[in-house]
Amino acid sequence: MIEIFVEQISERLIYTFDFVFKERGLDYQLNNDFLSFEKSTAAKFNYSERYFEEIHQMIPATLLFDEAVFIYNIDICKFESEECLSFNRIEDPLASIFYVLSRMEEYISNREDVHGRFTSKYSLQNEYNWLDKVVCDRWAVAFLNYLSRTISFHFELQPETVNICPTFDIDNTYAYQWKQGIRKLLSIAKDRVQMNTKRIEERRKVMRGEIRDPYDTFDTIQAVSDHGFNVHLFWLVGDYAKYDKNISHSDLRHQKLIKDLSEKILVGLHPSYKSNSYEYHIREEKERLEQIIGEKVSATRQHFLKLKISTTYPILNALGFTDDYSMGYADQVGFRAGTARPHRWFNLNNNQITDLVIHPFAYMDGTLNEYMGLSIDESKNVIWKLYSEVLRFGGDFVFIWHNETIGDYGNWKGWRQILEYTLSLKNRK
Repeated sequence: MIEIFVEQISERLIYTFDFVFKERGLDYQLNNDFLSFEKSTAAKFNYSERYFEEIHQMIPATLLFDEAVFIYNIDICKFESEECLSFNRIEDPLASIFYVLSRMEEYISNREDVHGRFTSKYSLQNEYNWLDKVVCDRWAVAFLNYLSRTISFHFELQPETVNICPTFDIDNTYAYQWKQGIRKLLSIAKDRVQMNTKRIEERRKVMRGEIRDPYDTFDTIQAVSDHGFNVHLFWLVGDYAKYDKNISHSDLRHQKLIKDLSEKILVGLHPSYKSNSYEYHIREEKERLEQIIGEKVSATRQHFLKLKISTTYPILNALGFTDDYSMGYADQVGFRAGTARPHRWFNLNNNQITDLVIHPFAYMDGTLNEYMGLSIDESKNVIWKLYSEVLRFGGDFVFIWHNETIGDYGNWKGWRQILEYTLSLKNRK
């Protein structure tokens, strides 16, 4: 147990110290009564501007005590051999943790890509080459080591057990099967105009039952689950639109497939592209999926990773979602929130810790192949580096695949081995 003096006990402060101490099985107590703090016989640390004789002191930045989102003068500095942040020229690893973990920079940025996303190139972690590091955990460990060095407090980084969590987005259940009406006719016409004889022949064979639909990899996904992995599926059931092109949710065959898989694997919602700014679309899609699987849907991941934290998360929280798996970037691998640990979302709009749990992911299939243009061997090296970081500092190794990318089809030929490689890390130390 360590007792920490602060001038003010804030929600931001509690959130940060819980991450530093409780996440690592350590006890702490905050005290803003200087008289009782002076009398305490516990190991003590002073995180304030008030001076106590013979008690080690760290003068804090104002960030953990401010009640609004401000633009700070941020610089890079060193703390216990780790690069961290200073705010208005005050070096503060604890404020650094909160700044990154709460994603404060995204509340004050108006820079977005064509899909309305805050991308990695705009992030502070990308600027300082920190994206492949769980910087919040590194700062927490550095702070605990600092306490061990300066006061009567013992901390030793313990080996971590990593939970490998494969997740799959189902944007297009099938390439050819069950697509009806005008959609089917337009697709056939497009292939004929482009003289795409391969697709024309492939569609014909699939429809005749001569070959399997190239996106039908659900037995592979089921096999991953059967091998003891905590698999999550996120299913798109929104209405057909430019970026939402799955088979109709009203197709009874589609419903049966979703229902059957949900009996063995957790199925969450993949909210449609257009739903990001419209609460009623997400509510409608949530109710659709609940009706199909016959139980409450509490987990979600945004389609296109279309996440605007200040607006998306309040909607998800209000609709009763308890877990979100959207925390990562489409254009770059790494740790957007500076950690691989599940953590509660801190709502900076009202300075409140919420019950919505954020599950960061480390990489997405399309990031490696399409955005970064890596080879299979290069991808394995990147994944091992990310996994090693989580193995050292703790957390869940969550990653994203799609049913159409694990079928060794088209530009994904040979990429299934990357999924298999990631799953094999379970047995590596």
